[in-house]
Amino acid sequence: MTNIVVTIEKLIKIRNQLKKENKKVVFTNGVFDLIHAGHVDYLCKAKLLGDVLIVAVNSDKSVKRIKGSNRPITNQKERTFVLANLRPVDYVIVFEEDTPLKIIEKLVPDILVKGADWSKDKIVGKEIVEANGGKVETIKFVHQQSTTNIINTILEKFKK
Repeated sequence: MTNIVVTIEKLIKIRNQLKKENKKVVFTNGVFDLIHAGHVDYLCKAKLLGDVLIVAVNSDKSVKRIKGSNRPITNQKERTFVLANLRPVDYVIVFEEDTPLKIIEKLVPDILVKGADWSKDKIVGKEIVEANGGKVETIKFVHQQSTTNIINTILEKFKK
């Protein structure tokens, strides 16, 4: 399944073919560190919004800049492997920047998705997607989990 972890060049070719086939491309991004039930629920719901789900994953360097020197817990190779093997995920791409804006500019997905903890006006790439007739959606979290909460729970349990 790891052949669905692709470069931007390959993803552009795939996107062009999907356009010809009138397939709706859903795009989301994140760190996806310590993948948990909340991530899986979110990705399943994102996939239901279209035909093909592309997940952009922050590189290890990007995660360190955003989350601090102790993150990620699992490296990008492990994170992309797990994502590539989840049923709703069709393609995975790693990005080095702090945001996936460059990828969004090149792919122009039909639907851009983030968690409901993001206000739509703050979602990176919103203007590009909407200017090209696409939609921006947020997905409510059902499983109130986060990687930070999991890490804190582990730390608390080992303090005792």
